[in-house]
Amino acid sequence: MKLVIVGGVAGGASAAARARRLSESAEIILLERGPDVSFANCGLPYHIGGEIADRGKLLVATPEFLRQRMNLDVRTRSNVTKIDRAAKSITVRNLDSGEEYQLSYDKLLLAPGASPFKPPAEGIDLPGIYTLRNLQDTDRIKQAVDVGVQHAVMVGAGFIGLELVENLINRGVKTTLIELQNQILPPLDREMTVPMLRKLREKGVDVRLGDSAEGYKAAPHGLDVRLKSGETLAAQLVILGVGVRPENALATDAGLEIGPRGGIRVDEFMRTSDPDIYAVGDAVETFDFILNERAQVPLAGPANRQGRIAADNIFGRNTAFRGTQGTAVVGLFNLSAAMTGCSEKALQRSKRSYRVAWIHPNNHAGYYPGAEQMTLKIIFDPNDGKILGAQGVGGAGVDKRIDVLAVAIQARMTVYDLEQME
Repeated sequence: MKLVIVGGVAGGASAAARARRLSESAEIILLERGPDVSFANCGLPYHIGGEIADRGKLLVATPEFLRQRMNLDVRTRSNVTKIDRAAKSITVRNLDSGEEYQLSYDKLLLAPGASPFKPPAEGIDLPGIYTLRNLQDTDRIKQAVDVGVQHAVMVGAGFIGLELVENLINRGVKTTLIELQNQILPPLDREMTVPMLRKLREKGVDVRLGDSAEGYKAAPHGLDVRLKSGETLAAQLVILGVGVRPENALATDAGLEIGPRGGIRVDEFMRTSDPDIYAVGDAVETFDFILNERAQVPLAGPANRQGRIAADNIFGRNTAFRGTQGTAVVGLFNLSAAMTGCSEKALQRSKRSYRVAWIHPNNHAGYYPGAEQMTLKIIFDPNDGKILGAQGVGGAGVDKRIDVLAVAIQARMTVYDLEQME
């Protein structure tokens, strides 16, 4: 068996490691366009802020580690430009030498990930405007902050946006946060984000909701950021965090089926429309098992799971991907917000009936010092009580509660089952 994997960060690296555990004799080639494999995307903002001082801690596994410990043929700085499905081969370009060569495969696994979305706007490619996807982006942003940034503008108030804002504030950088929606953390329901919004403003963040950056111009002080509302902000640093788009060009050019959201279409075994090509991670269209519909969920957890499942199926284990429920958590100063399953907004879009329960427990017994109150929101089906989603916000213990509720949703439990849990 000759398995070629395109993309070596989350899903690709997990697939390669699982494949080696399943077969000691298989030839496994891992191709990665960048210089690093298997790095901790979620930790990147914390290196910029200095909380993770050692850059090496962000490397889950180095190319040399994978070569030595797992006998993988790891080729970094290798860009795949074409798939020849009939010949079962790919064209690879070495980004250092410029050399191109053909590489055959028995099975091909695509894990190219997703790229940060850059909205069309005047001056969007000016120096000083960044996105955050990899360690090289991290280095560039950190270097800019180290040199001295007085004012930064963060465009987008999602998970990565809030983490970056926290770390910029911790570095002493005055920060403006711009979000097109009327709330921060758009995946959550609005009322659950209010404590986080209050905390941002307490820390001096200038939060602009319902606004957007319409254009950028170079200025003596760095950049002028023109807002939709008409105001112009002076900044030395702008970071764009307005979502990602699946890297589907390679699959599209090869004639593989692509879903309406741009993700590579796969079945429950992570097979594409070509039975010899699999795909995993942020580039694929996945399945929301609660709403019973296809979805785009760019999270590391599902990507790693899909990588392992794809490897299982390539080596004959017949393992199905059950779908995802979008479990995620974000920290902001001393608060956390987390969610799993469907939000009210998602259920309303799907015209699904539901009911909601809110509770306000402490993270531990109130009589013991240090108890912190949190808010939990549980969404359930009014007909059978099945849990459809949950969200939490507060201090310590939010992640623990959402972990439990994530398992309850996966197990198809009801709110009546929760009454009986110990």
